[in-house]
Amino acid sequence: MYAVTEDRFTPAAASRYLRGRFVWPTTGREEPDRLVAGLLRIGRRIGRPTVLIPTDEEAAVLIAEHAEALAGSFLFPRVAADLPRKLASKQGLHELCVAHGVPSPAAVFPASYGEIEAYARQARFPVVAKNREAFVRRRSPAVAGTTRIAGPAQLLDLARDWGPRPSVILQEYLPREQAEDWIVHGCFGADGAPLALFTGVKVRSWPPHAGMTACAYVVGNAELARMSAQFVQRIGFTGIADLDWRFDRRDGRYRLLDFNPRMGAQFRLFESTAGVDVVRAQHLDLTGRTVPEGAQRAGHRFVVENVDLPALVAYRRGGSGTAHVPARASGTELAWFAGDDPLPFFTMLARSAGPGAKHLMQLRRAGRRAGADAPPR
Repeated sequence: MYAVTEDRFTPAAASRYLRGRFVWPTTGREEPDRLVAGLLRIGRRIGRPTVLIPTDEEAAVLIAEHAEALAGSFLFPRVAADLPRKLASKQGLHELCVAHGVPSPAAVFPASYGEIEAYARQARFPVVAKNREAFVRRRSPAVAGTTRIAGPAQLLDLARDWGPRPSVILQEYLPREQAEDWIVHGCFGADGAPLALFTGVKVRSWPPHAGMTACAYVVGNAELARMSAQFVQRIGFTGIADLDWRFDRRDGRYRLLDFNPRMGAQFRLFESTAGVDVVRAQHLDLTGRTVPEGAQRAGHRFVVENVDLPALVAYRRGGSGTAHVPARASGTELAWFAGDDPLPFFTMLARSAGPGAKHLMQLRRAGRRAGADAPPR
């Protein structure tokens, strides 16, 4: 295993299982040709064809759009050059869902402040704002991440900073009290058939209800697995995918929120009884070997140690629960700590200490201000 990391102190760079580390700081604003040239230099240093696994949307887009140049040094699934960019784009994914009859939240893609004003007059709030395109979120993000907007005044205030051509999607908000967040991870072969396919339910995220997975469980869902596999085959995708679905209890429908054309951060939640996860499945397939069959580990749990504790506190305050979660986990996969490879965990702690303390101080100050503003009893 080789890793390309932002700096020497990225937790993954500390793993004892790495054969090599390539420190390459990037901003997401580099020209594609420069990034391709850098990958080819890394390929020459490794000296043999290597399975190339993207960990974010921008990398997946780069590989697909420059497949011919990278093919000599790396092994990766071949897809239509424009498909990962469509999937990584909120607008592109919405259009694919409409074209193939896959439910997704109602959405608009305003082209001006005037269109946002018109939307604010008739929209049902709250709504959700997201950056529209994968690369734009690096260069000039309109919002820091998925942002819940309570009403028209807040929307118009935020939109003043989005420029003359806002690169945002305004999306229907599915209330957490009436919804469940589901995860599908899969690895799909050249014919679109699943080599490995897993389903799970997200229990907590950080920031709450809108961020990365903090805790999730493996839960079988044959209907969702079928829907995901059918969509993948219809659009012609191959390789590893991480899909986020939201089940709306009000109408009993699953809606596709995100299709990440790459490995998901919580992929180690999912492993079959044959010891196969999506990364191992892709490695076996690309090197001409058979992927052994096996059922998913039912009831297994994934916990991100540094964010699940504050997420747990936030969710308890909110008073919301998640259906389908087993009463007791059959096992726990930690995001950072492993007894045979502890350095990434301690590196994460060192890197998280400063930002974590700052965040706690901000919460404490906010609590004091709220207490000071409260009316006397």
